[in-house]
Amino acid sequence: MRMIAIGCDHGGFILKTAVIEYLKDNNIEFKDFGTYSDESVDYAVYAELVARAVVSGECECGLLFCGTGVGISIAANKVKGIRAACCSDAFSAEMTRRHNDANILCLGGRVVTPEKAVELCKIFLNTPFSNEERHIRRITQITDLENRF
Repeated sequence: MRMIAIGCDHGGFILKTAVIEYLKDNNIEFKDFGTYSDESVDYAVYAELVARAVVSGECECGLLFCGTGVGISIAANKVKGIRAACCSDAFSAEMTRRHNDANILCLGGRVVTPEKAVELCKIFLNTPFSNEERHIRRITQITDLENRF
């Protein structure tokens, strides 16, 4: 069974709590990298923990939550090998897996409801990468950019 890395800052704590309930209810294994309350913390810390778990292979993919999803996605994308996408709609959550082979989904607690977060995580976790040549080529181009700097 696959292992999902999950983390948040204070702005995403409510979403993380709702998604953890979904994961538990569906017997999906996960590792919670924190934070564990709604007290103010710095999102980059949790983005790095989740991103490193994904890159190392400890976890298959990750779910991250902050106030908007933007800050935590920027931080996660600084870890080489991560393709984190901030989404707030079902189409984007599906296409970022299908076309971009995103390995972390980022959501905002001030942008989507807990119910919407569960829906988007479900879509992300259940959508496979297309493996189409054009998408593989584009991901390779992204990786090449990463390796140039």
